[in-house]
Amino acid sequence: MTNSFSNFADLASHIATETGTDERSSLYADAFLEHDERAKLSPVDESEQLEMPDPDQARAAVEMVMATLFDVFRDTRLEPFAGDLAWGFVNSFHVVAKRINDREDDAAKELGDLARSFDPSEIYASQIEEAQMLCQTLQGCRDAMECMRDHAAEVYRVETGRPYAPTRGSRVSKGVTASMIEARDFLAARGRERREQFSPEGPIVAFSGGQQWEDHDLLWKGLDSIKARIPEMVLATTAQAKGCDAIAQAWAAARGVKVIMFRLDRRLGAKAAFVRNDRLLALKPVEAVVCEGSGIQMNLAQKLRQAGVPLHVVKLAHQTVRPTPQRMAARVRQGR
Repeated sequence: MTNSFSNFADLASHIATETGTDERSSLYADAFLEHDERAKLSPVDESEQLEMPDPDQARAAVEMVMATLFDVFRDTRLEPFAGDLAWGFVNSFHVVAKRINDREDDAAKELGDLARSFDPSEIYASQIEEAQMLCQTLQGCRDAMECMRDHAAEVYRVETGRPYAPTRGSRVSKGVTASMIEARDFLAARGRERREQFSPEGPIVAFSGGQQWEDHDLLWKGLDSIKARIPEMVLATTAQAKGCDAIAQAWAAARGVKVIMFRLDRRLGAKAAFVRNDRLLALKPVEAVVCEGSGIQMNLAQKLRQAGVPLHVVKLAHQTVRPTPQRMAARVRQGR
């Protein structure tokens, strides 16, 4: 029997029913939780009764949009562009979540200022209540937006084999997905409400490698071996967009491992990569993997050895799959 639907919400509800409940459903239920019957979305608006969207419908909607995008383009001349469009969809959730987070920070600052200037009057009590409601509402909206972003990012990873990473800034969440954290955010996180998200606790495993690498399985097996010994590991990489670092970040996304990304600080000029190595070393990693690449990797390996960090050096010759000029040219044409 063919079902017909008069609107998108009914279709999403049908998909939610058909797909049932799982761990993802539980994450949505937690993220879309209503802490109060009332909501306040800005300092100037009055509070009002507003419900959160149905979590199962929201989950189904994200699943449907992402899956349909890839399915429609699959085996067509537009297939190479599906990943770019899907990245934009995931990134739209990330950008909006960031904007909500900024508003939440402003509201929290205002609430803190009020709390420090206590006044026993009813007006003051009302102001405190309104400020608390604003913070709580924005926090709930951010949680929901991040939940949908993480879900879309997981579909993106499964379809493309690459983890979603924003072009700038960190990606953190309360869910089971791996966070990708900018080193600057990691180092600057001090005493904030979300410190644990921006400053994850756990033994650091440093990773760096060259931009030309073919044997994904070799690196995944090595990282799996380390994670088996250090289950709570946090991966710190030199954050290159392709090659070994990209493979390691894809592994982390698949395994739910948090990543701290040390990007180059271009303002430092020619010494930027060496300063990055020093900053990575300053985290006091408990273990490290350095894949053969350039003099930058050689410099990092030397510093790790001098610091007494257990080091795994993976050479190009260790690969089972060897890069060829033809394969490298094909990867360039495909934008991989």
